[in-house]
Amino acid sequence: MSTMSMFERAEERTLLLSRAYEPIKVISWQRAFALLTQGKVEVLEEYSADVRTTHYVFKMPAVVRLLRAFKRFQKPVKFSRVNIYARDEYRCQYCGERGNISGLTYDHVVPRHQGGQTRWDNIVTACQDCNIRKGARTPAQAGMKLRAKPVQPSWIPAVTITVSTKSIPDAWRDYLYWTGELDA
Repeated sequence: MSTMSMFERAEERTLLLSRAYEPIKVISWQRAFALLTQGKVEVLEEYSADVRTTHYVFKMPAVVRLLRAFKRFQKPVKFSRVNIYARDEYRCQYCGERGNISGLTYDHVVPRHQGGQTRWDNIVTACQDCNIRKGARTPAQAGMKLRAKPVQPSWIPAVTITVSTKSIPDAWRDYLYWTGELDA
């Protein structure tokens, strides 16, 4: 097997676990190797493929675990459409109807032409019907009521790792949580 074809497969991905064995994210094997040489992770599972240097041969890391807990720096939540929907729990803030991304839009509580700005405290999730009904008016002008006052969230929406059961390396299976049955 050539070196190039070896790195184009599953072996180029490494599952990074927290100190408590919780999946954090998928990283490149190169990043995993760098963390290993810095003494920040331990290798729990390896692929059969080798990494060769001028003096050493190592097995490619499949699953690594952080040796120390790390502190996530508190960054302000990024203003984005998806984070607005997450803050509002994918519910229209006028009628309360739950929707998916294709059926939702965002609405300026105070319309831009009335001086409203595109900021956390002036944007809410709205279904298309309510957004059309409200139009370029404030909720009071349109005879509508907000379910919750829009604020900038202090939390970051949960990060999830989404992978297909068909593309998961066997070495990862014992470290991921499943909501259904695994493929045979």
